[in-house]
Amino acid sequence: MSKTTKTVWAAGAVLWRPTRDGVEICLVHRPRYDDWTLPKGKIDDGETLVSTAVREIREETGQLSRLGRHLMDVGYQIPSGYKRVRYWSARALGGDFTANHEVDDLRWLDPAAAAGLLSYGLDRKVLKEFERLPADVHTLLLVRHARAGRRTRYKGDDRLRPLDKFGRAQARDLSTLLDAFGAERLHSADRVRCEQTLAPAAEKLGVAIVPETALSEEAYRANSDAAHRRIREIATDTSAIHAVCSQGKVIPPLMQWWAHEDDLTLPVKRNRKGSVWVLSTSNGRLLAADHIDSPLPHTDRQG
Repeated sequence: MSKTTKTVWAAGAVLWRPTRDGVEICLVHRPRYDDWTLPKGKIDDGETLVSTAVREIREETGQLSRLGRHLMDVGYQIPSGYKRVRYWSARALGGDFTANHEVDDLRWLDPAAAAGLLSYGLDRKVLKEFERLPADVHTLLLVRHARAGRRTRYKGDDRLRPLDKFGRAQARDLSTLLDAFGAERLHSADRVRCEQTLAPAAEKLGVAIVPETALSEEAYRANSDAAHRRIREIATDTSAIHAVCSQGKVIPPLMQWWAHEDDLTLPVKRNRKGSVWVLSTSNGRLLAADHIDSPLPHTDRQG
């Protein structure tokens, strides 16, 4: 693809709901193209791809949803350049479909029937990746705290170092991102910058942030085994979706340990401030790990 080719970004999902025998997949019919496809749509100005996926699901199917693991990105040529679509697994949470000029029909089908009805091979490829793991894996969100200026420029107890202006903006947008993945309970290393990173989400949810003394840098350096046990405990609690905020010298080694323990290859990613690991687990075992570099618009459009 030429460097001058315009890339049009979009996002969508394999939207699913549980049945007694497994799951059903939602497909939509677009009269303009007379095709059956997965719900998706182009990104709007000021949106992240995560927000686009949630919005497009609601607009095309009427369903509220909760995102899960990242499935894949697909790309193809369009008349105006190149289109790239990021897909997640998304659990349907309820809603009512209303036919419109963009989508005039909707069907819930078992995966085999859905694969047979889909009009495009790329959609079938996305559906196949969805089927690779159980649909009802549990999600854990592991967050690196937002930007808090430089340690060397802060005078005072570093445990009290607060977020800077940019970090506060990251925290506000992080609240929206965590909401898209259904975060319900919040945990933080006992550092002000970690607590402030989750504060907008805590306010929106109306919950307290649980302090996690084992997940600070100093505690991890002194006793990494305790931190490993604690993150497994949180991951095993499926009564809620948890978001955990920690520090830059905790998250990479913790993730490397966990991936090694559960025989998972991690994507190569930078440990940016405000970034999020979206972890898919089963009984505390790590099955998939997806990384979002930033909660801010215009910063998440990389592979």
